[in-house]
This record gives sequence, structure tokens and C-alpha cells, in this order.
Amino acid sequence: MLVLLAFIIIFHISSAALLFVATIDSAWWVGDQFYADVWRICTNNSNCTEINDSYSDYTTLQAIQASMILSTVLCCIAFFIFLMQLFRLKQGDRFVLTSIIQLMSCLCVMIAASIYTDQRQDLHRKNFHLYPEESASEGRYGYAFILAWVAFAFTLVSGIMYLILRKRK
Repeated sequence: MLVLLAFIIIFHISSAALLFVATIDSAWWVGDQFYADVWRICTNNSNCTEINDSYSDYTTLQAIQASMILSTVLCCIAFFIFLMQLFRLKQGDRFVLTSIIQLMSCLCVMIAASIYTDQRQDLHRKNFHLYPEESASEGRYGYAFILAWVAFAFTLVSGIMYLILRKRK
């Protein structure tokens, strides 16, 4: 039982770490001469432009930013609630509250990654002036974007595990 508990805690912490990296790191869309995320666009590894309200479709990026931040916060809250429930729940009860919050985190990261997947071409095409010479369309998804989808899978599995899990001695 102790091994299962250690696995669940490590799995949850790794989910939170994936969410932090996916939210903070600047590699959602990368090319040979640039990299971009939901916070800034950098060219030549030194010239970074912060994304602000002058950015076309800024509200779309704000929705992605808010969803990723909310997902990360909810994942951390779910971990602390799990730790509290670990000591407060009666024997045989389920970790339903932790599961609900973790599944909400899963939903938020799915929303953010889905919006970016759907709107990526419009976001970069309408703001071509921020990229070096027509290279925005020649990019590819970066590792932070892929980590967001991996974090979605991790939080989904974690949320389901908490729903199934019962407290034992």
C-alpha cells in the first residue's frame, strides 16, 4: 500500500511539473530562427517581444494563458487536498474532492491546448510582422506544447485514480 501511495504522489507531482514547464517555457511553436509561446515571441535567441494587447487575437492567447495557469493552480490545490484527505478521511472513503479538482485541471489544460491547436495558424499568420521573413508558417509544435498534451493525459489518469482509490490503513 505504501508503494501505491508513493506512486500516486510521484505521479501527481510529475503532472504538476509538466504543467509548470508547459505554461512557463517558450516553446509552443518553434522554427529555425524563432520560438514562440503564449507569453512572448523570440527571434535569434535574443530579441524577444512580449505579447500584449497590440497582438492580433490577443484575447485568444489570454484564454490559453488563463486556462494553463488555472490548470496548474488546480493541480497544486488537488495535491494539497489529497494530502489533507489522506489524514482526515475515514477508512474506506474515496478521494472524490481531490478527483474532481484534478479532473477540472485536466479539463483546463485540454481547453488551452485545444484552443492553441485550432487557432495556431491564425495567431501566427495575423502577426507575421513579429517573425523573421515568412518563417512563422514554417514552424512546428515545440516541446512545451507537447508537454501540455502529456500533462492532460497525466492529470486525466491521476483524476481517475483518485476517483477509484479508497483510503485504507
